[in-house]
Amino acid sequence: MPKLTEEPPVLDTMEGLMQTAARMEQEAIEGYEALRDRMSAEGRPELVTVFERLIAEERSHLSEVANWSKASGIEAGGTAAEVSSPPDLFDPEGADLIPVEALSAYRAFSIAVRNEERAFEFWSYVAGKAPSQEIRRAAEKMAGEELGHIATLRRERRLAFHRGRQAASPGAELTLEDLERRLHERLLGLGDIADLRELTRFAHGARERLARCYDLRVVCRPNIDGFSPAAFERPAVLCGIVLDCYLDLMARKKDENVLVFAQDAASQLVRCLLFLRGLPAAGVILRCDGSGPDHPERQ
Repeated sequence: MPKLTEEPPVLDTMEGLMQTAARMEQEAIEGYEALRDRMSAEGRPELVTVFERLIAEERSHLSEVANWSKASGIEAGGTAAEVSSPPDLFDPEGADLIPVEALSAYRAFSIAVRNEERAFEFWSYVAGKAPSQEIRRAAEKMAGEELGHIATLRRERRLAFHRGRQAASPGAELTLEDLERRLHERLLGLGDIADLRELTRFAHGARERLARCYDLRVVCRPNIDGFSPAAFERPAVLCGIVLDCYLDLMARKKDENVLVFAQDAASQLVRCLLFLRGLPAAGVILRCDGSGPDHPERQ
C-alpha cells in the first residue's frame, strides 16, 4: 500500500474532520478533471469516459460527506482557520507527464485504487491519534468508507485488465528490457536532428538502466496492450511507455534497492521525454499529441 509522504495533522474537532474529508474529495475531483481534460484534448475518448466515471465516484463520496455533515449539524464546505491542511494525498502518478499512448483504463483505475489506499491510511492514522472517542469513531467510519471505495475500484481495475488482455497486440510479450534496448537504439538514431552530447547522455542512461534491470532482476510487464507496432518506432512514445513502467514499479515494489533504482530511472526518463518533445522534428515522427498525420493509432 502506498505510504503517506507527510505526517497527517491531529484533528481534534468534528468540524475540522469534516472539512478535511471534503477537501480531500474535492482535490481528487479536480485531479481527475485535469486528467479528463487532457485525454479530451489528446483525442482519447475511451479514457475521457474512464475519468468521467472516477469524477462521478468522487462526487458521490463528497456528497456522502456533505450529507453526514448536515445530519451532524456541521458545515463541511468551509475552512476553519485552526484546521491544518492534510498532506497532498491525490497523486496522478505521472499520468499528467507521460504520452497519452502510454495510458490505459487499467492504468487509470490503478491510480484511483492507490489514491484510495492512501486515503484509507490517512484516516486510519487519524483514528489512531484521535484525542476523543467521537473523533476516533468518525475517522474509523471514514476509513471504512475508503475500504469500500477500494473494493469497488479494484473490481473495475480487474475488469479493465481482462479487457486489455483480450485486446492485446502480438507485441504485448515485450519486456521492460526489450523496451529499454529499443529506446537506446531509437535515441542513437536521432543524431542528425538532436544535440549529440545530450543524445549520448540519454542513450547511455538507457544502456545503464538495462544493465541494472538484469542486476536487480527487475520484472515488469509493460503497459502496451492495444498499441500498434508503429508506436514503438516513435522515440517519445517509447520513452513514455518505459517511464510508465518505472512509475508502476515505484508504486508497487517494496524492495528498497528496486525502489531507489525505479525513482532514479523515472527522473532520468522525465528529462529524456522533455528533451524529445523539444526536438525540431517533434511535429513529425516524435509528436505525442496524436494529431500528426503519422499517428499510429489513427491509421
